[in-house]
Amino acid sequence: MSWQAEILLAGTASGTVLRFDAPISFWGGIDPATAIVTLAGHPQRGESITGTILVIPHLIGSSSSSAVILELFYNNLAPKALILGARDAILPVGAVVARQMEWPTIPVLLLPDPPFHTGDKLMLNEDGTIKIAR
Repeated sequence: MSWQAEILLAGTASGTVLRFDAPISFWGGIDPATAIVTLAGHPQRGESITGTILVIPHLIGSSSSSAVILELFYNNLAPKALILGARDAILPVGAVVARQMEWPTIPVLLLPDPPFHTGDKLMLNEDGTIKIAR
């Protein structure tokens, strides 16, 4: 199977999905020094987002979320990719800024109602296609 996502920031990645099962804001929800989910009561509390293909069906806005993802890039703790279920103007800005600073960065894709679950293995292509890795 494959899906065609809208490209917000192009790139390639492969890896294992971590899906957020509840909305989250990176500001106050992710520790930028450890990449651990810290939001009280969140289903993924205690999980690390480092090196994952992070699937986020719903974000809770915070203009500081872009700064948190930028700190994760700086600390080499970022996920391998972001798949967003809804358009967001804030979180991808951190990835764009990292790219402008010539830091290694990640693809950011938009796929409404992403069907992926924690543990799925995916391949993301430069053209926005997402495939299940075998």
